[in-house]
Amino acid sequence: MDSATLAAMPLSADDLAALRRAKHQLESPALAMKLASIVGSPLEKLIARMPSIASDKVNDATQIALRRCLQLALRTLGRPMGGAPLGVSGKPSNLLHKFAVATTGAAGGAFGLLALPVELPVTTTLMFRSICDIARSEGEDLTSIDTQLQCLTVLGMGGKSKSDDEADYGYFIMRGALAQAVSKASSEIASKGFTAHGSAALLRLLNTIASRFSVQVSEQIAAKSIPAIGAVLGAMVNTVFIDHFQQVAHGHFTVRRLERHYGTGVVQAAYQTIDVSLDG
Repeated sequence: MDSATLAAMPLSADDLAALRRAKHQLESPALAMKLASIVGSPLEKLIARMPSIASDKVNDATQIALRRCLQLALRTLGRPMGGAPLGVSGKPSNLLHKFAVATTGAAGGAFGLLALPVELPVTTTLMFRSICDIARSEGEDLTSIDTQLQCLTVLGMGGKSKSDDEADYGYFIMRGALAQAVSKASSEIASKGFTAHGSAALLRLLNTIASRFSVQVSEQIAAKSIPAIGAVLGAMVNTVFIDHFQQVAHGHFTVRRLERHYGTGVVQAAYQTIDVSLDG
């Protein structure tokens, strides 16, 4: 972004810097690249070697994990999320959540695919709590169903779904694809209360998120499929997993905070103008 364009932006210097960080976080390298750098092998080959039953296990575990997160969200509507560690001085407890997820990853590294039905719901719930903590740190109201659903959609923003083509899906395109489903589900819950947890709109939203999140889960499981991966590497894989979604959450809720102040159009225009490839 050149100096003339920068000067013309209505955002303050601090907010422009925050938006630049957000774009870095939202357009950081894909999870597969981050995991491959740790396990030292392309994940495509590892995924191809996984047994066919693994795909069904991933899909089932993903659905269970997301439903557990949704149940947690619905139980805590109208009051602060019980049990979610809150950061000090408004900052989210990212390290605390990473430590917790690393612990579950150590167990998963020791037992591999067999541990998936138990580990993934626990890991995903911990990540969801971390995402909610990040949302709170950016001024979101966690007693709102819309905020809780926005936290859930972060799990669907971490990568492409199996039905996506090779097009480059930017943040606002991906967010827009989820926005209508979020709006309908939020409206149904607001009007019908807890009885809407099985509504068609909410199930459509969960399925949309699941189709994207399961891709990331498959990559995580593939990274753990290396023989004798052990507890240490399993913990590292899980740490990269949660760090990836924490970055997406920081970026997403920073953009939403700025939109509340400046308006969506202004923030989106500024976001599109920022060229993160020029940053050293």
